[in-house]
Amino acid sequence: MTKPALRAALYARYSSDMQRPASIEDQFRLCRERADREGYQIVGTYEDRAVSGKTLLRPGMQNLIADARSRRFDVIIVEGLDRLSRNLADTAAVFRDLNFAGVSIVTLSEGAVDELDIGLRGTMNHLFIKDLAAKTHRGLRGRVERGKSGGGNAFGYRVLREIGEDGEIRRGEREIDEDEAPVVRRIFESYLSGQSPNKIADMLNAEGTIGPRGGAWDKSAIHGNPKRGTGILNNELYIGRLIWNRQTFVTDPQTGRRQARPNPESEWVIREVPELRIISEALWQQVKDRQDGRKIKHTMVEAWERRKPRFLLTGLMKCGNCGGGFSTVGTDRFGCSNARNKGKSYCDNTVTVTRQDMDGRILNALSNRLVDPDLTRVFVEEYIAERNRLASTCVDDGAGKQRELNKIMRDQDKLVTALLNGMTAGPLNVRLEQLEARKALLEAELAEIARRKKSSPTLLHPGIAKTYHQRVTALVAALSEPEHEGEAKELLRGLIDRITVTPIPGPGKRRLPRIDLQGSLIHILELAVVGERELGKQKASCERRLINL
Repeated sequence: MTKPALRAALYARYSSDMQRPASIEDQFRLCRERADREGYQIVGTYEDRAVSGKTLLRPGMQNLIADARSRRFDVIIVEGLDRLSRNLADTAAVFRDLNFAGVSIVTLSEGAVDELDIGLRGTMNHLFIKDLAAKTHRGLRGRVERGKSGGGNAFGYRVLREIGEDGEIRRGEREIDEDEAPVVRRIFESYLSGQSPNKIADMLNAEGTIGPRGGAWDKSAIHGNPKRGTGILNNELYIGRLIWNRQTFVTDPQTGRRQARPNPESEWVIREVPELRIISEALWQQVKDRQDGRKIKHTMVEAWERRKPRFLLTGLMKCGNCGGGFSTVGTDRFGCSNARNKGKSYCDNTVTVTRQDMDGRILNALSNRLVDPDLTRVFVEEYIAERNRLASTCVDDGAGKQRELNKIMRDQDKLVTALLNGMTAGPLNVRLEQLEARKALLEAELAEIARRKKSSPTLLHPGIAKTYHQRVTALVAALSEPEHEGEAKELLRGLIDRITVTPIPGPGKRRLPRIDLQGSLIHILELAVVGERELGKQKASCERRLINL
């Protein structure tokens, strides 16, 4: 009897360099043709548009791996291994995960992929990326040696692209932007007159002047980092001096984000481009003298070597006016980052809160106000009613599928009997294949229903508010225990979805902060649920240690 068709998923990706969005459709078309030739049943497609293959932190790839682990398909069809990843270690990791899930990889060029293909092709793709980076760097250096742009652009200039006599586009040319150049001069002159970068940013935002990234001005875009030559006040291109290769960008393998690392000065490429001068040498030097006079210091310790102290609520607070971050603005004080960096014209939320006051109010709210006993009882009743409804639906659905499966098996028996009695095999075989495919699908769905019936649902009790309060109290107490502080902090942070700080009128002309706490329901239930198996072994073990202090 013919086996049911294998379930296939298609994956396609294009990066922003030298490719176009239609590439996704082109890849899918070729993959579908391959699936048709192999007799596969396509059950899903996954894609990542304009995303580099140097990291696995892509939505489509992550969904693909998650669904593979859930056994939603049997084979992945992809144009080539480089679509999955161009990183050797990542390619091997994807192959390992899919192989563990019982999912095979088929590419249009290699066919079924095995360990040997992963080693050879993965190495080739990895070397391709490395070689491409070296060639790109060499080509950019050639441009800079000729006084042209080495990539990117600075505020105050316009990128030029012209068609040469040979029909090729000439890149790397730029000229002074006569609309933006006066803004550059004004920034230098304002800073020299005594205004701070914060005041200058506020002034430009109040006037509606568009910033370097097309949005509002930020003080960091003005003062930058003198050591790295970033920021308006430190860009030597404004005095007609082009400096390239100050820093190298490397990709963090864990986050997929690029980090800048300074190159030694001996590797810098410096060229004079007097036609791009916007400010005078005298004004530049006066600004440098003021910077030195203010003793602007930049540590030599690199960002990846620094470890900023992480407070309990770091990253969870937002400004209620502009939606921006509410972060450290002074010693143990929190305030709106946008109001501080972009000025009052962008956000007028200038209220600040001490770290001690913020921590105390949030911990009190977590312990005593976030989970209301009366509302909890209503929630539990609705939860149980919905669980019962879903359970009955699951039973009804399973019964219907079982009846259909029984009928299919009877029809198969009738067709086999007809074959034995001498009927023409062609049409009967086609019908048998159709019935077998439907039978396999029903059996898989029934197995999933049986699995859901066996799995124990999360148990909720009307008294979970009391349990929640006891556990939060224990976690708060654990914050003062060095051996448990880190774990307690992470568990408490998980209970918070968002903290919003909004200014409200106070006595006289003062404004006071109103703090709104929005909890994370799933983590609240995890902490309060009766029975800790839903938390996972490691997390449950951690909580037991903390709660028993």
